[in-house]
Amino acid sequence: MAKQRKKENKQSQKETMLRVLRYIRRHAVLVALSIIFAAISVVTTLYLPILTGKAIDEMVGAGCVNFAVLRPLLIQMLLFLGTTGLSQWMMNVCNNRITYLVMQDIRRDAFERIEILPLGYLDVHPSGDIVSRVIADVDQFADGLLLGFTQAFTGGLTILGTLLFMLRTNVWITLVVVLVTPLSFFVAGFIAKKTYRMFQLQSETRGEQTALIDEMIGGQRVVQAYGHEEEALERFDEINNRLQKYSLRATFFSSTTNPATRFVNNLVYAGVGIVGALFALTGRLSVGQLSCFLSYANQYTKPFNEISGVITELQNAIACAARVFALIEEEPQVPEAEDAVTPEQVQGEVVIEDVTFSYVEDRPLIRHLNLHVKPGQRVAIVGPTGCGKTTLINLLMRFYDVKEGRILVDGVDIRQMTRGGLRTAFGMVLQETWIRTGTIYENITLGKTNVTKEEVIAAAKATHAHSFIRRLPQGYDTVIREDSDHLSQGQKQLLCITRIMLSKPSMLILDEATSSIDTRTEIRIQRAFAKLMEGRTSFIVAHRLSTIRNADIILVMKDGDIIEQGNHDSLMQADGFYAKLYNSQYASI
Repeated sequence: MAKQRKKENKQSQKETMLRVLRYIRRHAVLVALSIIFAAISVVTTLYLPILTGKAIDEMVGAGCVNFAVLRPLLIQMLLFLGTTGLSQWMMNVCNNRITYLVMQDIRRDAFERIEILPLGYLDVHPSGDIVSRVIADVDQFADGLLLGFTQAFTGGLTILGTLLFMLRTNVWITLVVVLVTPLSFFVAGFIAKKTYRMFQLQSETRGEQTALIDEMIGGQRVVQAYGHEEEALERFDEINNRLQKYSLRATFFSSTTNPATRFVNNLVYAGVGIVGALFALTGRLSVGQLSCFLSYANQYTKPFNEISGVITELQNAIACAARVFALIEEEPQVPEAEDAVTPEQVQGEVVIEDVTFSYVEDRPLIRHLNLHVKPGQRVAIVGPTGCGKTTLINLLMRFYDVKEGRILVDGVDIRQMTRGGLRTAFGMVLQETWIRTGTIYENITLGKTNVTKEEVIAAAKATHAHSFIRRLPQGYDTVIREDSDHLSQGQKQLLCITRIMLSKPSMLILDEATSSIDTRTEIRIQRAFAKLMEGRTSFIVAHRLSTIRNADIILVMKDGDIIEQGNHDSLMQADGFYAKLYNSQYASI
């Protein structure tokens, strides 16, 4: 099992790095510029020890300093130092640009994928975890990528450059460096394998923690109303303790890399010093050349120290990137058919043929459902909680696709229609309000353009929303938020109803559309709805059965099946399940 997990981790890291490289490849020009500036920086840095060695050899003793040669050497050293600083600055500019462009690309791809993910994915993944992937994980990835870029370009070129310069000076001392160096790779590689899994767990747990915080803040009133604070705190502490454990282990293991590689690199430096001193004593190496070699040995080992120093960030970056890519690679919703049509005018005939659906494979919800709705009919759907009423609405809107059977609108399978065209044909008001940050006017006109202020006001008057809107500080220009406390739940629902009144769709879906509205206002809105539903196919989900007595067809659902069907009078005469439901609501009246 452990071997299998190691194999999977290795494969995951490899695939993640390939994905990262594909994103980087889009910015090849900036990468090329960064490499050029890195090369200039390395060359000028490596040439400085040569100039330093020459300067030392011109100072052989007291009173024996050759100032005529030293002055131009010092000027050259200043020029090379300036060139090094400028090229490193330009390289960092390029690396920052690459990193944040890659971040931008990844976040855009992640958000585009969220837009086309099936609702089933969003149902089972907490929104906080998804937010953590797109925001926190991408930020962590960027930090590691930026450090990795800087160290990879300058470090790799420095290692190659110093080897060439050392070989040019003395082959034997260079061999001492080359033979001891592989120990650094072995130590860094061994520790990196141990840390990746810890960073993976750290990233996953951080997402879990973000999801919990998002859930608790969003439901703060519910948490406090039901005294759930202690349980929420215990759950948070449990996740927080796991995060602390994984973070501590990941940081501990990765932090051992730098001291271990430094130990190896100090062995290299000591080896060069001893061998170089022996060569200098025999006259085969000058003091200036020995100084140059020691400087090169230090510069050669420095990239290993720096790279090992950012191992923590790199491992964390790869683990975070893997989570983001997992989101980007999720299967999108079923794509629209190539010959999908956008209906221009919908008559409203709806046919449901032998439809079977379940959210979970082994737990069927709707089984072999059949229904024929003629244009303009008002269809009420009633039944106990969890019987499939809202699920049927989700299937009509194609938020989910049927498992078996088909749904036809005007004789066309809705899977052969564009989702936009199908959903434009429906006007939908749910028990849950759809309010977004913006003005009252923008919330009413959501999804509809080319409307006048007069039309908006007329729709608001029809739903009796105009009276409370005009009392707001800026009227229709008042800015509200999704979680705004300035409006009651009933007022928010009135805005959603006004939105439908304005859009005048071909078909209507009303799912407990007046659940948060007082009885007096509800009676007025029911009249407005009655006028709006004239000539339009309408699906009405209601628990208060008095509101659907005038429906043309009442579907009584239980456990995903339609067990009764007819109008109010015929169902009451049948004295079946509907009659029992109706009488139970008014037994005390």
